Amino acid sequence: MIEHRYILEPYKGMNTRYRCPAPNCRLRDKTFSLYIDTETGEHIHPTVGRCNRESNCGHHYTPKQYFQDNNISFDTPQPKAYKPRPVTPKPKPVSFIPVEVFKASLKAHEKNHFVKFLIILFGVEIASQLVSRYFIAASKHWNGATVFWQIDTQGKVRTGKIMLYSPTTGKRVKNLELPVYWAHKALKQPEFELRQCLFGEHLLIDKTKPVAIVESEKTAVIASVYLPQFVWVAVGSLSNLNAEKCSILKGRTVTLFPDLNGFEKWSNKAKELSHLANFTVSDLLERKATEAEKKQGFDLADYLIKYDYKTFVIPEATEAPQPFNRWLR
Repeated sequence: MIEHRYILEPYKGMNTRYRCPAPNCRLRDKTFSLYIDTETGEHIHPTVGRCNRESNCGHHYTPKQYFQDNNISFDTPQPKAYKPRPVTPKPKPVSFIPVEVFKASLKAHEKNHFVKFLIILFGVEIASQLVSRYFIAASKHWNGATVFWQIDTQGKVRTGKIMLYSPTTGKRVKNLELPVYWAHKALKQPEFELRQCLFGEHLLIDKTKPVAIVESEKTAVIASVYLPQFVWVAVGSLSNLNAEKCSILKGRTVTLFPDLNGFEKWSNKAKELSHLANFTVSDLLERKATEAEKKQGFDLADYLIKYDYKTFVIPEATEAPQPFNRWLR
Protein backbone atom coordinates (compact mmCIF):
# COMPACT_ATOMS: atom_id res chain seq x y z
CA MET A 1 0.00 0.00 0.00
CA ILE A 2 1.26 3.47 -0.93
CA GLU A 3 0.83 6.28 1.56
CA HIS A 4 1.10 9.68 -0.08
CA ARG A 5 2.94 12.43 1.66
CA TYR A 6 0.55 15.13 0.36
CA ILE A 7 -3.20 14.60 0.91
CA LEU A 8 -6.35 16.68 0.98
CA GLU A 9 -7.05 17.83 4.50
CA PRO A 10 -9.59 15.45 6.10
CA TYR A 11 -12.94 17.02 6.92
CA LYS A 12 -13.21 17.98 10.58
CA GLY A 13 -15.95 20.54 10.38
CA MET A 14 -16.35 23.71 8.34
CA ASN A 15 -13.14 25.12 9.83
CA THR A 16 -11.28 22.74 7.51
CA ARG A 17 -12.88 24.15 4.35
CA TYR A 18 -11.84 27.41 2.71
CA ARG A 19 -12.71 29.98 0.00
CA CYS A 20 -12.05 28.71 -3.54
CA PRO A 21 -9.42 30.81 -5.38
CA ALA A 22 -10.87 30.09 -8.89
CA PRO A 23 -12.37 33.24 -10.53
CA ASN A 24 -15.30 31.31 -12.02
CA CYS A 25 -16.25 30.04 -8.55
CA ARG A 26 -17.02 33.61 -7.48
CA LEU A 27 -14.81 33.18 -4.41
CA ARG A 28 -17.33 31.17 -2.52
CA ASP A 29 -16.51 30.33 1.11
CA LYS A 30 -16.24 26.84 2.57
CA THR A 31 -15.99 24.96 -0.74
CA PHE A 32 -12.25 24.46 -1.02
CA SER A 33 -10.16 21.62 0.48
CA LEU A 34 -6.46 22.36 0.92
CA TYR A 35 -3.62 19.85 0.55
CA ILE A 36 -1.49 19.22 3.63
CA ASP A 37 1.99 17.80 4.07
CA THR A 38 1.51 14.74 6.29
CA GLU A 39 5.06 15.04 7.66
CA THR A 40 4.49 18.54 9.00
CA GLY A 41 0.70 18.78 9.14
CA GLU A 42 0.93 22.17 7.40
CA HIS A 43 -0.90 23.45 4.31
CA ILE A 44 1.29 23.55 1.21
CA HIS A 45 -0.13 26.86 -0.10
CA PRO A 46 -3.52 28.62 0.04
CA THR A 47 -4.03 27.90 -3.68
CA VAL A 48 -3.12 24.19 -3.61
CA GLY A 49 -6.31 22.19 -3.25
CA ARG A 50 -9.57 21.08 -4.82
CA CYS A 51 -12.99 22.73 -5.00
CA ASN A 52 -15.86 20.59 -3.79
CA ARG A 53 -18.15 22.08 -6.48
CA GLU A 54 -16.96 19.58 -9.06
CA SER A 55 -19.75 20.23 -11.59
CA ASN A 56 -19.90 24.01 -11.32
CA CYS A 57 -16.21 24.72 -10.72
CA GLY A 58 -13.90 21.70 -10.76
CA HIS A 59 -10.84 23.73 -9.80
CA HIS A 60 -8.04 21.35 -8.75
CA TYR A 61 -4.49 22.55 -8.27
CA THR A 62 -2.31 19.62 -7.19
CA PRO A 63 0.91 19.67 -5.13
CA LYS A 64 2.85 18.32 -8.12
CA GLN A 65 1.64 21.17 -10.34
CA TYR A 66 2.50 23.70 -7.66
CA PHE A 67 6.02 22.30 -7.23
CA GLN A 68 6.62 22.23 -10.98
CA ASP A 69 5.35 25.80 -11.40
CA ASN A 70 7.64 27.01 -8.64
CA ASN A 71 10.68 24.81 -9.42
CA ILE A 72 10.42 22.92 -6.16
CA SER A 73 11.48 19.27 -6.02
CA PHE A 74 8.62 16.85 -5.51
CA ASP A 75 9.17 14.00 -3.08
CA THR A 76 8.14 10.60 -4.39
CA PRO A 77 5.62 8.93 -2.08
CA GLN A 78 7.05 5.99 -0.10
CA PRO A 79 5.44 2.65 0.80
CA LYS A 80 3.53 2.81 4.06
CA ALA A 81 5.78 0.23 5.71
CA TYR A 82 8.89 2.22 4.88
CA LYS A 83 10.66 3.74 7.82
CA PRO A 84 13.99 5.48 7.42
CA ARG A 85 16.75 3.82 9.38
CA PRO A 86 17.85 5.80 12.40
CA VAL A 87 21.24 7.32 11.95
CA THR A 88 23.65 5.93 14.55
CA PRO A 89 25.96 8.67 15.72
CA LYS A 90 29.62 7.93 15.25
CA PRO A 91 31.37 7.06 18.52
CA LYS A 92 33.55 9.84 19.81
CA PRO A 93 37.29 9.18 19.59
CA VAL A 94 38.90 7.90 22.77
CA SER A 95 40.68 10.53 24.84
CA PHE A 96 44.16 10.07 26.28
CA ILE A 97 46.17 11.63 29.07
CA PRO A 98 48.75 14.09 27.69
CA VAL A 99 52.23 12.58 27.54
CA GLU A 100 53.77 15.48 29.45
CA VAL A 101 51.33 14.92 32.35
CA PHE A 102 52.17 11.22 32.41
CA LYS A 103 55.93 11.85 32.40
CA ALA A 104 55.70 14.49 35.11
CA SER A 105 54.00 11.98 37.42
CA LEU A 106 56.91 9.53 37.25
CA LYS A 107 58.87 11.44 39.86
CA ALA A 108 58.96 12.01 43.62
CA HIS A 109 58.74 8.30 44.38
CA GLU A 110 60.35 8.91 47.75
CA LYS A 111 57.06 10.55 48.82
CA ASN A 112 54.83 7.83 47.40
CA HIS A 113 53.34 5.81 50.27
CA PHE A 114 52.69 2.71 48.16
CA VAL A 115 56.27 2.71 46.88
CA LYS A 116 57.48 2.97 50.48
CA PHE A 117 55.47 -0.14 51.29
CA LEU A 118 56.95 -2.00 48.32
CA ILE A 119 60.45 -1.14 49.55
CA ILE A 120 59.60 -2.55 53.00
CA LEU A 121 58.21 -5.69 51.36
CA PHE A 122 60.79 -6.36 48.65
CA GLY A 123 63.71 -3.97 49.03
CA VAL A 124 64.76 -1.04 46.86
CA GLU A 125 65.87 -3.01 43.81
CA ILE A 126 62.66 -5.00 43.27
CA ALA A 127 60.50 -2.02 44.22
CA SER A 128 62.29 0.01 41.54
CA GLN A 129 61.64 -2.75 39.00
CA LEU A 130 57.93 -2.72 39.86
CA VAL A 131 57.75 1.06 39.54
CA SER A 132 59.30 0.82 36.08
CA ARG A 133 57.26 -2.19 34.96
CA TYR A 134 53.87 -0.78 35.92
CA PHE A 135 54.76 2.95 35.65
CA ILE A 136 53.67 3.49 39.25
CA ALA A 137 53.35 7.24 39.64
CA ALA A 138 52.77 9.94 42.24
CA SER A 139 49.97 12.45 42.57
CA LYS A 140 49.61 15.72 44.48
CA HIS A 141 45.90 15.06 44.91
CA TRP A 142 46.70 13.70 48.38
CA ASN A 143 50.05 13.80 50.10
CA GLY A 144 51.76 10.48 49.29
CA ALA A 145 49.08 9.36 46.79
CA THR A 146 49.70 6.81 44.03
CA VAL A 147 48.58 6.87 40.40
CA PHE A 148 47.97 3.56 38.67
CA TRP A 149 48.03 4.47 34.99
CA GLN A 150 45.97 2.44 32.52
CA ILE A 151 48.24 2.08 29.51
CA ASP A 152 46.98 0.17 26.47
CA THR A 153 48.98 -2.06 24.13
CA GLN A 154 49.63 0.96 21.88
CA GLY A 155 51.40 2.70 24.76
CA LYS A 156 48.66 5.32 25.14
CA VAL A 157 47.48 6.35 28.60
CA ARG A 158 43.69 6.01 28.94
CA THR A 159 43.42 7.38 32.48
CA GLY A 160 44.93 6.99 35.93
CA LYS A 161 43.40 5.76 39.17
CA ILE A 162 44.50 7.84 42.16
CA MET A 163 44.54 6.21 45.62
CA LEU A 164 46.23 6.64 48.95
CA TYR A 165 47.87 3.79 50.89
CA SER A 166 49.43 3.37 54.29
CA PRO A 167 53.23 3.30 53.85
CA THR A 168 53.59 0.71 56.63
CA THR A 169 50.68 -1.71 56.12
CA GLY A 170 50.01 -1.22 52.41
CA LYS A 171 46.29 -0.93 53.16
CA ARG A 172 44.24 1.58 51.22
CA VAL A 173 43.17 4.67 53.18
CA LYS A 174 39.38 4.63 53.00
CA ASN A 175 38.41 7.40 55.41
CA LEU A 176 38.70 10.01 52.68
CA GLU A 177 35.75 11.86 51.21
CA LEU A 178 36.56 10.26 47.84
CA PRO A 179 38.84 7.25 48.46
CA VAL A 180 39.31 6.79 44.71
CA TYR A 181 39.89 9.64 42.26
CA TRP A 182 40.67 9.79 38.55
CA ALA A 183 43.44 11.57 36.70
CA HIS A 184 41.21 12.82 33.88
CA LYS A 185 38.93 14.44 36.47
CA ALA A 186 41.84 15.96 38.33
CA LEU A 187 42.96 17.49 35.02
CA LYS A 188 39.48 19.07 34.66
CA GLN A 189 38.84 17.81 31.14
CA PRO A 190 35.00 17.85 30.83
CA GLU A 191 35.01 16.62 27.22
CA PHE A 192 37.26 13.67 28.08
CA GLU A 193 35.97 10.53 26.33
CA LEU A 194 36.95 7.77 28.75
CA ARG A 195 37.38 4.19 27.64
CA GLN A 196 39.17 2.19 30.29
CA CYS A 197 41.54 -0.69 29.69
CA LEU A 198 43.17 -3.24 31.98
CA PHE A 199 45.75 -2.01 34.44
CA GLY A 200 48.98 -3.55 33.16
CA GLU A 201 47.58 -4.04 29.66
CA HIS A 202 50.82 -2.71 28.14
CA LEU A 203 52.54 -5.86 29.50
CA LEU A 204 50.39 -8.09 27.29
CA ILE A 205 52.82 -7.57 24.43
CA ASP A 206 54.54 -10.54 26.09
CA LYS A 207 52.61 -13.42 24.54
CA THR A 208 54.85 -16.17 25.96
CA LYS A 209 53.15 -16.21 29.37
CA PRO A 210 49.60 -16.98 30.51
CA VAL A 211 47.65 -14.09 31.99
CA ALA A 212 46.43 -13.69 35.57
CA ILE A 213 43.66 -11.22 36.43
CA VAL A 214 42.95 -9.81 39.87
CA GLU A 215 40.65 -7.08 41.06
CA SER A 216 43.04 -4.48 42.48
CA GLU A 217 46.05 -2.81 40.94
CA LYS A 218 48.00 -3.28 44.18
CA THR A 219 47.44 -7.06 44.06
CA ALA A 220 48.64 -7.28 40.45
CA VAL A 221 51.87 -5.47 41.32
CA ILE A 222 52.61 -7.62 44.38
CA ALA A 223 51.62 -10.94 42.78
CA SER A 224 53.94 -10.28 39.84
CA VAL A 225 56.90 -10.72 42.23
CA TYR A 226 55.69 -13.96 43.80
CA LEU A 227 54.44 -15.58 40.60
CA PRO A 228 56.33 -14.10 37.65
CA GLN A 229 55.29 -16.97 35.37
CA PHE A 230 52.08 -14.95 34.71
CA VAL A 231 51.47 -11.55 33.17
CA TRP A 232 49.55 -9.85 35.99
CA VAL A 233 46.81 -7.36 35.20
CA ALA A 234 43.88 -5.86 37.14
CA VAL A 235 40.34 -4.84 36.26
CA GLY A 236 39.92 -2.42 39.17
CA SER A 237 36.94 -3.99 40.95
CA LEU A 238 34.78 -7.09 41.11
CA SER A 239 32.21 -5.67 38.66
CA ASN A 240 34.77 -4.43 36.12
CA LEU A 241 35.46 -7.82 34.58
CA ASN A 242 33.71 -7.32 31.24
CA ALA A 243 33.95 -8.01 27.52
CA GLU A 244 35.28 -4.58 26.60
CA LYS A 245 38.28 -4.85 28.89
CA CYS A 246 38.89 -8.52 28.12
CA SER A 247 38.68 -8.19 24.33
CA ILE A 248 42.45 -7.68 24.28
CA LEU A 249 42.85 -11.22 25.73
CA LYS A 250 41.48 -13.02 22.69
CA GLY A 251 42.99 -16.48 22.35
CA ARG A 252 45.02 -16.25 25.59
CA THR A 253 45.07 -18.59 28.59
CA VAL A 254 43.77 -16.64 31.58
CA THR A 255 43.43 -17.45 35.29
CA LEU A 256 41.10 -15.32 37.37
CA PHE A 257 41.93 -14.69 41.03
CA PRO A 258 38.84 -13.00 42.52
CA ASP A 259 38.89 -11.52 45.99
CA LEU A 260 37.11 -13.48 48.68
CA ASN A 261 33.37 -13.75 48.08
CA GLY A 262 33.83 -12.97 44.39
CA PHE A 263 34.34 -16.54 43.17
CA GLU A 264 30.74 -17.20 42.09
CA LYS A 265 30.39 -13.92 40.21
CA TRP A 266 33.66 -14.34 38.33
CA SER A 267 32.84 -18.00 37.58
CA ASN A 268 29.69 -16.82 35.83
CA LYS A 269 31.63 -14.09 34.05
CA ALA A 270 34.20 -16.61 32.86
CA LYS A 271 31.43 -18.53 31.11
CA GLU A 272 30.09 -15.35 29.51
CA LEU A 273 33.54 -14.42 28.23
CA SER A 274 34.60 -17.92 27.15
CA HIS A 275 34.42 -16.89 23.47
CA LEU A 276 37.32 -14.51 24.07
CA ALA A 277 39.85 -16.61 25.97
CA ASN A 278 40.44 -19.83 27.88
CA PHE A 279 39.40 -18.78 31.39
CA THR A 280 40.04 -20.66 34.62
CA VAL A 281 38.81 -19.36 37.97
CA SER A 282 40.95 -20.02 41.03
CA ASP A 283 39.05 -21.00 44.18
CA LEU A 284 42.22 -20.84 46.24
CA LEU A 285 41.07 -18.11 48.61
CA GLU A 286 37.62 -19.67 49.05
CA ARG A 287 39.25 -22.91 50.20
CA LYS A 288 41.98 -21.44 52.38
CA ALA A 289 40.33 -18.47 54.08
CA THR A 290 38.97 -18.42 57.60
CA GLU A 291 35.55 -16.97 58.31
CA ALA A 292 37.15 -13.83 59.72
CA GLU A 293 39.25 -13.40 56.58
CA LYS A 294 36.19 -13.86 54.38
CA LYS A 295 34.39 -11.10 56.24
CA GLN A 296 37.37 -8.82 55.66
CA GLY A 297 37.34 -9.63 51.95
CA PHE A 298 40.96 -10.73 51.73
CA ASP A 299 42.57 -10.80 48.31
CA LEU A 300 45.51 -12.74 46.88
CA ALA A 301 48.05 -10.12 47.98
CA ASP A 302 46.93 -10.43 51.61
CA TYR A 303 47.93 -14.09 51.49
CA LEU A 304 51.08 -13.80 49.43
CA ILE A 305 52.71 -11.25 51.73
CA LYS A 306 52.52 -13.80 54.56
CA TYR A 307 55.34 -15.61 52.78
CA ASP A 308 58.91 -14.62 52.04
CA TYR A 309 58.89 -13.84 48.33
CA LYS A 310 62.36 -15.37 47.97
CA THR A 311 60.92 -18.84 48.51
CA PHE A 312 58.81 -18.29 45.40
CA VAL A 313 61.67 -17.40 43.08
CA ILE A 314 62.01 -19.99 40.31
CA PRO A 315 65.24 -19.50 38.40
CA GLU A 316 64.72 -20.78 34.85
CA ALA A 317 61.88 -23.06 36.06
CA THR A 318 58.42 -23.60 34.71
CA GLU A 319 56.69 -24.94 37.84
CA ALA A 320 55.71 -23.06 40.96
CA PRO A 321 58.09 -23.42 43.95
CA GLN A 322 57.50 -26.09 46.55
CA PRO A 323 56.07 -23.78 49.28
CA PHE A 324 53.48 -22.47 46.85
CA ASN A 325 52.61 -25.99 45.64
CA ARG A 326 51.90 -26.99 49.22
CA TRP A 327 49.81 -23.89 49.74
CA LEU A 328 47.71 -24.57 46.64
CA ARG A 329 46.60 -27.98 47.92
